[in-house]
Amino acid sequence: MTLVTDPKAPRVAIVGATGAVGNTLIGLIEQRGLRYRDMKLVASARSAGTELTVDGVAYPVQAVDEFDFSTVDLAFFSAGTEASEQWVPKATAAGAVVIDNTIAYRMDPDTPLVVPQVNAHELDRRPKSGVIANPNCSTIPLVRLLKGVEERWGIRQAVVSTYQAASGLGHPGVDELRDASRATLEHPEEAYPNKEFTPSLAFNVIPKIDRFLDTGFTLEEQKMLQESRKILGIPHLDVTTTCVRVPVVNGHSEAVWIETQGVVDRTELVEVLAALPEVTVHDRESPREFPTPATIDDPNQVHVGRVRVNPNNPRAFWLWLVADNLTIGAALNAIQIAEELIARETL
Repeated sequence: MTLVTDPKAPRVAIVGATGAVGNTLIGLIEQRGLRYRDMKLVASARSAGTELTVDGVAYPVQAVDEFDFSTVDLAFFSAGTEASEQWVPKATAAGAVVIDNTIAYRMDPDTPLVVPQVNAHELDRRPKSGVIANPNCSTIPLVRLLKGVEERWGIRQAVVSTYQAASGLGHPGVDELRDASRATLEHPEEAYPNKEFTPSLAFNVIPKIDRFLDTGFTLEEQKMLQESRKILGIPHLDVTTTCVRVPVVNGHSEAVWIETQGVVDRTELVEVLAALPEVTVHDRESPREFPTPATIDDPNQVHVGRVRVNPNNPRAFWLWLVADNLTIGAALNAIQIAEELIARETL
């Protein structure tokens, strides 16, 4: 158990505890032994009274609109942007540090946007806003690789196509994909009444995630540009993206083209990527090895394959990455932020 009496261990709340990321947070708290001296589980009023177990102890889920944030030191928020906009200010005003897993505060200049493997130094002091923002689920694995490339060769441009799973929309997205796929197989002549994905994601791909902007890009695509620049501390970094929803239950994939300042040798590139923390390079020995969402065996790693230096331009290369979007892309990054805050005693 990680419930302790140490007064330096934080009192923790998980807001959105019944959701897909909330469930993953609970599992990672147990798996990684995050130290805490009290645990509160919080969700919308309709989930209040539900019991969830953390480290063998059953906790009742409390309604967020009745919750007293002065009773916690650290609050994980993963209940959606609207909930964060409404309740995060109340949590920080009550003295809690918030780790927020929505877009609400990512670009706020007083709020650090953190991937611990890239910019953990941002956690050396308590943020002015009281909030640490958790980046987008596709940005996190990308910047973890870009950091190593930037440090060794310098980056001129990155072009990214994402293949994002239904679980990016939580339990409702997964449920709809499964139900729509089943309905399509059983009654192909009937249109399934989709709510989460338009058009239907069953046996389909949708080149649109989040709303369209005036530029023709989507908000999801803009997030990846802005967030990558902020996390890496490179204001003029050139990242352009096409974000696509695919009929996969869980696990985001990305095809990444990177142009560098210097000439790249594939053997050295593989060694640089493999040396990054919590990165597995599948084609290190054989270029024919590659990861997929269905075959990755460790959700706590960024999985890389198809590493190819362009023979016509040795300052450019392709790679393919796969990461568990609920773990790497959300809950694990949040837990690692919390671990760093506890280690630095900046709560």
